[in-house]
Amino acid sequence: MKKSPASAGPGAPGDAPGDALDAGFVARIDAARGAGADDPDGRERVRRILLPRIAADSTAHHLTLPASDAGWKPFGPGVAIKVLHEQGGVMSYLLRLDPGAELPPHRHPIDEECVVLEGEVCVGALRIGAGGYHCGRQDVLHDRLHSPGGALVFLRGAAPRRAHVLG
Repeated sequence: MKKSPASAGPGAPGDAPGDALDAGFVARIDAARGAGADDPDGRERVRRILLPRIAADSTAHHLTLPASDAGWKPFGPGVAIKVLHEQGGVMSYLLRLDPGAELPPHRHPIDEECVVLEGEVCVGALRIGAGGYHCGRQDVLHDRLHSPGGALVFLRGAAPRRAHVLG
C-alpha cells in the first residue's frame, strides 16, 4: 500500500514541526479507513480518534482569563471597568459599582447586553438583581444607571467611552 502524506511520518515534506502524526495514530486511521467508506463503525472510529485531538490542538486559540483583581481601571466616581475582550469595536467587560455609584443617562451606538452578576443595579426605576438581564437598545436614551448597594455586572456592546455618557 502506498503511504499517504499523513502516514509518511515525522519530517515529511510540507510538515511543520509538531504537525506530524505518530505512527500508531496513522495506523488506527488507516485501519478505520480500510473498513470501507460505507462502514458507519469505521467512520465513528475515525471521529473518536480525530475530534478529541483536533479539539485539544484548538484550545490554545481560545481566550481564557482567570478570575483575579488585576486589570481593573477607574471609569468614573465609584465605578471601575475591567476589559475582558475587544474585537471590531465590540467589547466584553465587567463594571464594578460601589454602593451609591451611578452613570448618567446615555446612548449606545449598538445594542448593549448586561447581566448582573452580584448585587443590584437600577436603570431609572427598573431594578435588576443578580442573574437579571438587560439589553440597552442602540440609539435609545438609557436612563440613569445606579447601584444602591453596589454591584458587579458583565456587559457586551460598543467599547464604552465617557463621551457616550451625557452629563
